[in-house]
Amino acid sequence: MKLIYGVKDKPKFGQLLIFAIQQLLAIMTATLVVPVIIGNGMSPAAALVGAGIGTLFYVLCTKAKSPVFLGSSFAFINSMFAAFAGGVSMSLGYLGLIFGALFAGLVYVVIAIIVKFAGVKWINKLMPAAVIGPTVAIIGLSLAGNAVGDMLKGNVTKIVEFIELKDMYNISDIAYTVKTEMVQLASPLVCLVCALVTLLTTVICSVYGKKMGKLIPFIFGILNGYAVSLVFTLIGNATGNDALKVLNLEPFTALVADGVTLKTFLSVPDFTFVTAVKGFGELNGAYLGTIAVAYIPVAFVVFAEHIADHKNISSIIETDLLEEPGLHRTLIGDGIGSFLGAIFGGCPNTTYGESIGCVAITKNASVYTIITAAVMAIIIAFISPFIAFVNSIPSCVMGGVCMALYGFIAVSGLKMVQSVNLNLNKNLFVVSSILIAGIGGLTLNFGQITITSVACALILGIIVNLIVSKASDEE
Repeated sequence: MKLIYGVKDKPKFGQLLIFAIQQLLAIMTATLVVPVIIGNGMSPAAALVGAGIGTLFYVLCTKAKSPVFLGSSFAFINSMFAAFAGGVSMSLGYLGLIFGALFAGLVYVVIAIIVKFAGVKWINKLMPAAVIGPTVAIIGLSLAGNAVGDMLKGNVTKIVEFIELKDMYNISDIAYTVKTEMVQLASPLVCLVCALVTLLTTVICSVYGKKMGKLIPFIFGILNGYAVSLVFTLIGNATGNDALKVLNLEPFTALVADGVTLKTFLSVPDFTFVTAVKGFGELNGAYLGTIAVAYIPVAFVVFAEHIADHKNISSIIETDLLEEPGLHRTLIGDGIGSFLGAIFGGCPNTTYGESIGCVAITKNASVYTIITAAVMAIIIAFISPFIAFVNSIPSCVMGGVCMALYGFIAVSGLKMVQSVNLNLNKNLFVVSSILIAGIGGLTLNFGQITITSVACALILGIIVNLIVSKASDEE
């Protein structure tokens, strides 16, 4: 792949800012949604600060040779829930989030030390292209359902009541309960139109665009999709047609609900460590043990995905990051970057496939873009209108963008498979077992610990590869 901007290239200042915004838009929704899922008062803006600080440390640790943004990790969601299990106080729960990320980060540091002395040749033998290629493809394909589902969703919802009948033995014995359910107002067809406008704008800009149009297709895609959804919503509000109400304007109205004040423009996020320090008085060994059991095994699972991500970005920039700057550096950057992210936002970080997909599509691998995006993430977390804008972007618009992003991740993995001789059964079985396990959604649950479909597929592929590796290369 011929890059327009290499890792060490520095775009002009104006271009750099726009490229950084594009990276932010690519990773921001997923980064902000993790604290929303966990709840317990966690701040999405604080998670954004944590992602920015974690990314800056990662770039420093990798000697500015790996152009990847770190964002909130979905793999640790069940672990994060465990921090609040048993009715613990919010302060202790927040402290648990920080200790959990510390335990996970220490796993990365220990593996990094081993790699530093043992080298990475054993990893290349354990996970050759026949294993890594389809695993990277699965990372993209496993997210396909999320992208397609989002393409049919708007952001305007309402609560509806419905009657649920219970078992009845005769007509005079009618028993029922009244339940409530949150439903979206917008028609899936209207949402799909917004998603397709976003996707097609991104495609057209990327393929036919000139200069900046080719380099920032996601920004044009999101803005076009947002504009179409706004038009639909305004018509829906004017005519009282709920089916057209795609865009939720509540984040903007909430800013000025109490009048225009300084907080309308600037606000300090609720950082995790501020609340966590109050939990030290409640901390005990049993709780720390619970956190360790919830986080440490997941760290080994995420380690496998770390390898796949870095093999993927290595193929894009045509430099083996496991050799230079070295896997030990990427691991320490990722592990301690996760810990720093949790201190500020509660969420452990991980290298983001959306960021890698953005690099692949735009052919802009400049690490200066990543650094600028990280700094901007920290700054904009304090700017209320920008956070409101991001929160108001409809799911269908992001679904249109993610269809392209996740697709490129999948294709990047398939391109790695091109170097594999699939005429040999030993390679065919390795690749096919990974693809079927990953696409089929094979997952394993051990209490609070969930081994994702990507990790299961990779582990299965490694086992199959070890079994057939001694077979002849001639059949």
